[in-house]
Amino acid sequence: MSDLLELKGRTAYVTGAGQGVGRRIALHLAEHGAGAVIVNDFRLERAQAVAAEVEERGSRAMALAGDVSDYGGVREQVATALSEFGGIDILVNNAGNAGPNPTDTMSRPFWEQEPEDWNGYLATNLYGVLNTSRFVVPSMVEQGYGRIVNMISDAGRFGERGREPYSAAKAGVAGFTRSLAASLGRYTITANCVSLAATRTPRTEKQLSDEAAAKKLLAHYLIRRTGEPEDAANLVLFLASDAASWMTGQTVPVNGGYSFAL
Repeated sequence: MSDLLELKGRTAYVTGAGQGVGRRIALHLAEHGAGAVIVNDFRLERAQAVAAEVEERGSRAMALAGDVSDYGGVREQVATALSEFGGIDILVNNAGNAGPNPTDTMSRPFWEQEPEDWNGYLATNLYGVLNTSRFVVPSMVEQGYGRIVNMISDAGRFGERGREPYSAAKAGVAGFTRSLAASLGRYTITANCVSLAATRTPRTEKQLSDEAAAKKLLAHYLIRRTGEPEDAANLVLFLASDAASWMTGQTVPVNGGYSFAL
């Protein structure tokens, strides 16, 4: 019996894959038969470390350093990947948070912020997805196949107090994904979103290690634990595989019951 989650030697490009959820996604894809995984991160040493782990799992790997909000830089990165591997079958837009240069004033109330405080969230979470998709999609159209998975947040689906620009960016990605799915379906290219809630990563480790804070947080979850990178990677693998070939334009929460999808 064939394994529908087997990726059959396909080439994957994962942004923000130097740690946390992105790292686990890159390794998951390698462990399930990806022929190559391109590992993007704005810190080269992190991308190289994950690329080495990918190769240990039997896949080819390429480490690319760059900020996804840099349109010209993304164009060069994708061109480098295409010259090496010939095509990209799976794109996972995972890069998030506020990018490499967050400002100290991002934690202020929205009505006390300035546009420069919003730009990190909008540039990485929204424009980063547009940039990478812009340069990967033509190769998918040419080959008549592709899987695009965009990582968003329940901040964009449900709203999150004090994170208005971030929520706006993630909601924007969901809308972009639906439009992209409508445009690309005739080329056998699917586009879907995975929406995460509180997930254990290097960025959240400090907050989640505070027992009182974690208990207060988990009171909002039906399944009383935080998400793990594997929870996200499992759904990404499904959406990247042939098992999800008739699924597109959807946003699927992986959130322990923090919010529901209609």
